[in-house]
Amino acid sequence: MDVTQLASYIAPAAPATRRPARGDEPFVRPEIGFTPSWYRESLDVEYGERWHTDVAYRRGTILLMRDELKRRFPGTRIGGIDRPERPLDLLTGLYGCVPVAALYGMTIAYADNGWPNVAHEYLSPGEVESLEPPRLDANPFFECLMEQIDEIEQLEGRVEGFLNWQGVLNNAYRLRGEDLFLDFFDAPERCRHLFDCVCTTMIDGIKGLHERQRASGVEVSFATVSNCLVNMVSPKQYEEFLLPLDRRIARAFDRIGIHNCAWSAAPYMDHYAAVPKLAYIDMGLDSDLVRARETFPDARRALMYTPMDLANSPLNVLREVVEQVAREYAPCDIVVGDIEAGTPDEKVLAFVAMCEEAST
Repeated sequence: MDVTQLASYIAPAAPATRRPARGDEPFVRPEIGFTPSWYRESLDVEYGERWHTDVAYRRGTILLMRDELKRRFPGTRIGGIDRPERPLDLLTGLYGCVPVAALYGMTIAYADNGWPNVAHEYLSPGEVESLEPPRLDANPFFECLMEQIDEIEQLEGRVEGFLNWQGVLNNAYRLRGEDLFLDFFDAPERCRHLFDCVCTTMIDGIKGLHERQRASGVEVSFATVSNCLVNMVSPKQYEEFLLPLDRRIARAFDRIGIHNCAWSAAPYMDHYAAVPKLAYIDMGLDSDLVRARETFPDARRALMYTPMDLANSPLNVLREVVEQVAREYAPCDIVVGDIEAGTPDEKVLAFVAMCEEAST
């Protein structure tokens, strides 16, 4: 496939997402990220509703977080601190992982020390069956988002960054709750209708944002899907219900990335290989990494390593992991996101150094 690769990207206090690869990525590239509560330990920053609705406030906190990262991790690229401060990315991390649920009118539950979630007010069977994709030109949430985009352009001159649109299954779960997994068996047509609505909204929302960014001089033409819950469905269910929609999203854009989270991708690899224009894929350490490298030779691969493993593993185990990944899977990213307070900075720096050593 002749596509430009995507790479993992974690902006300060934002969930992991993807960005265009630069083309000079190291053989084993670490991508490190921290939770809002990690920053709250040392900075007077609140991540509640104001952070997600007040552009000027968010800009000031991002500068504070960049300074904190530079102080504690000098000489690294953590949080994009090697990039210039203008134009500043004021988009990535906005509304966490709930933009699609918010477009459907779900109540956003903000937290001062965490990412926003949605209230557990799930759609009934009848509400799902009568659901229609929202009109973005008459949607209050999308209108508020566009107002922030206007303000970002006024401040920075350009609208850099990426919203986290999640994936079809993740978004459907936020709308339907745990009953979604019963619907697979008891009401498959209800599932299909919900998935179709969500997929349509994802494509419309992404395209709408891209069009507005393009007007500011920023060209973004890819999509990523987050399949964090894929291990809750069988490979056959993924093939029947969800693969056609991931393929539909891929066809709507120049390229696509698939986030598989830190689970094993082995049962789904052949299905993922059927997604066109695949430019990025990640998976957990339990996956068959050698097979993944053979199956996805043209995509940028990433290994999702859990923050718990980073915090709890001795240095010799971390070195063995990095060496295994370099041997079986690289060139690739190793992503350690969601690091909480209490993980020593020295441990993070040691891990970054191991990745640098593996790249030489």
